[in-house]
Amino acid sequence: MQQIKIFKGIENELSTLEREVNEWLIESAARVIQIFGNLAPQSIPPTAKGSGLSTTEFAPSDALIVILYEKAI
Repeated sequence: MQQIKIFKGIENELSTLEREVNEWLIESAARVIQIFGNLAPQSIPPTAKGSGLSTTEFAPSDALIVILYEKAI
């Protein structure tokens, strides 16, 4: 039976999100069918300048990773 696992983080903490996903993959021993993700820009006042991956006046984006998998038997 296929299931999904959703991970959410923010753009300037992608290494933490990556580590969380990799740890889950190892611990669950899930058989991955598909992985996809998205970055969604935020509309926060420009006081957040330089807090994302770039040095623009925009706040860091939300990062979403979805894994479609089957449980290990």
